[in-house]
Amino acid sequence: MVKSVIVTGVSRGIGKSLVEEILDDRESAIVTGIARSESSLKSLKEQFGDKFFYVVGDVTDKNAASALVQEALNKTGKIDSVVANAGVLEPVQNVQRADVDDWKKLFDVNFFSVVTLATLAMPHLIKSQGNLVFVSSGASTKCYSGWGAYGASKAALNHLALTISKECDGVKAISVAPGVVDTQMQVEIREKFGPTGMTPESLKRFNDLKANGDLLDVKVPARVYAKLALQGIPNELNGEYLRYNDKRLG
Repeated sequence: MVKSVIVTGVSRGIGKSLVEEILDDRESAIVTGIARSESSLKSLKEQFGDKFFYVVGDVTDKNAASALVQEALNKTGKIDSVVANAGVLEPVQNVQRADVDDWKKLFDVNFFSVVTLATLAMPHLIKSQGNLVFVSSGASTKCYSGWGAYGASKAALNHLALTISKECDGVKAISVAPGVVDTQMQVEIREKFGPTGMTPESLKRFNDLKANGDLLDVKVPARVYAKLALQGIPNELNGEYLRYNDKRLG
């Protein structure tokens, strides 16, 4: 039976790789994605044809989120899994100099857009006994200088997964950190956010990971998220926060 999967933030990085992992899998699936960049969406459409459909829009726009859910239903009549991948790191700033309005903008992307999408998809996930998979971060459980807004938003995602696991009529949820992945966000950390918003000691870690070739390929966490979306979240991991390489993820 065809699996119907919604993925956010599919224009690049983990999100794009995740779409490719799902649709290259031997299991039959259709992905409905959202991103702001239509050119990237068109490229995926050309690559996968009638296995990939999309909505151009911002995840913080409730109308766009609603259109995303409807597009998935139009193509398959159901939703089996939602992978909430879209996220931003900015603002990177010491909490003593926090711009609260900028923190709210980050939370709109990293957290409230996920709550919106989850509530819109929930009636259909209840029907399918489906899955909500959240792309979290190691910053949700430990402090990185200047990352207060980002870490707090990811910690909120972890708790949202726990809440859904207890409240939502058989829908399973999990929050998984992808590790330190070689994406555009890492470029921005090294070149933009790190020099102005982080301590030299914290920035050094990310520079060293790049210099030593220790950043993860996007395919590594993408495979983990794809497996959860296609095969479902194991009952014993429902509501958990895990790292991508946790042995319990298989």
